[in-house]
Amino acid sequence: MKSASYNSYGKPSDVLEIVDAPKPEPAPHEVRIKTILASIHNHDLVTIRGQYGDKPELPAIAGSEALGVIDAIGSEVEGFEVGQRVAAASVTGTWAEYFTAPAKMVFPVPDELEDEMAAQLIAMPLSALMLLEFLDVKPGQWAILNAANGAVGKTFAMLAAARGVHSISLVRRAEAVQALKNLGIEHVVDTSESDWKDQVRRIVGDAPISAAADSLGGEASGDLLSLLGEGGTLVSFGVMSGQPMILNPSMLIFKQAVVKGFWGSKTSREMDLQNKRRLINELTQRALNRQMTLPIEAVYDLDDIKQAVSGKVQKGKAGKVLLKL
Repeated sequence: MKSASYNSYGKPSDVLEIVDAPKPEPAPHEVRIKTILASIHNHDLVTIRGQYGDKPELPAIAGSEALGVIDAIGSEVEGFEVGQRVAAASVTGTWAEYFTAPAKMVFPVPDELEDEMAAQLIAMPLSALMLLEFLDVKPGQWAILNAANGAVGKTFAMLAAARGVHSISLVRRAEAVQALKNLGIEHVVDTSESDWKDQVRRIVGDAPISAAADSLGGEASGDLLSLLGEGGTLVSFGVMSGQPMILNPSMLIFKQAVVKGFWGSKTSREMDLQNKRRLINELTQRALNRQMTLPIEAVYDLDDIKQAVSGKVQKGKAGKVLLKL
């Protein structure tokens, strides 16, 4: 089968090659899936660079999420059929014509959901929904997050609104403000403006901000802490700045704030199946009801993998880049 593989860690456009690999056989607890569309996520690119929490053994086939059709079923698997349309995430080797996945990581996709939506339904939206629950914000409360123009940030705001939670999306460019507002996201603030914190305070009024999600690190972490209400929670789920969180200990003490880390992939893998089905069912319904939209930047053939993962395509993209197989 055709696959996008790498023999060493490095820049994705340098180390990825189209390789003829053996078609994998499913273990007793797995299914084999014939790929239709696969997503290219930031964590996939970080994994290829060797900088992610999980390091695959090399050589490795890239990719962690895809939509496809079940092609073969392991001897211990129940509840699936050959030919069934499914999505899988937090798995490995999806940038290939076929991949195997544990049955517990595979979920049926309704016919009404288009391929482009289904191919990215789980990883980032599920991370956003798990993050929303991890923050433990209730309807009517306020949450704030930075780097909000990423896939998780966009979906977080949509899902929060659908659940009745107020959210403020922080971005760093004026054009990103408009892009989020075009998606129906109400409260968006540009942190490049000198009065951005005052803008946030005007939005919430006298209400406290109960939770904050930080994917930047560095001084941005302290900015979120400064806006957090008493007894609020600050969650780190990324470090895009490459810098440690800079936090004022006096604010931590006198606000009695809680600081926690959130790793979506591990949470997803360790979540019990019933709970995960509950969340994915919610995502499916939100997508079908158009309460959640997942923009597409481009769709590339697998043969064009080097272009698809290039900085030119990945930087400044307005939606997900998908691979067609």
